[in-house]
Amino acid sequence: MKNREVLVRKYSDRRLYDTGASRYVKLMDIARMVQDGSDVRVVDGRTGKDLTHLIFTQIIMENAREREMALPLQLLTQLVRSSDQASHDFLAWYLNHTLDLYQKAENSVHARLSGAKNAASMPLDYLRTLLEGPSWPSAPGGSEVEQLHRRVQELLTRLERPKKSARRAPERRRQD
Repeated sequence: MKNREVLVRKYSDRRLYDTGASRYVKLMDIARMVQDGSDVRVVDGRTGKDLTHLIFTQIIMENAREREMALPLQLLTQLVRSSDQASHDFLAWYLNHTLDLYQKAENSVHARLSGAKNAASMPLDYLRTLLEGPSWPSAPGGSEVEQLHRRVQELLTRLERPKKSARRAPERRRQD
């Protein structure tokens, strides 16, 4: 699923206009759009210059002011110090990759929690899906799991059959 793209124009009177929804918006509206997964781009209404970085920074500042929650001082210090382009590019690259890793880890945790929730709520169904294995065709002879599954089925079949040796009379012991 592709994220919804939103174009916002910023006018000289500092008002923000969502061109897709044809309405004026506030910074918190833009923040909500981003949190909901929309790709928001903010441009100057007169020049067309991209102002997205500036607006997002402004949103972060407003959130920090309202919630008394700010970025760590060490990170802010590094941002101020990275005045040359090379330092800025490296720091931006590092933060992007760190956030990507965090997102992947978060998605993995959510997937595992979902699997655990399913296993806890319906343990027999979960075990059945684990034992059924993949539904795609396998190589000749089957995978190790399939071979083990067949062997277990054979053993169960043998256990269910009446034993012939139980019907015979007990043999006499030989005495030496």
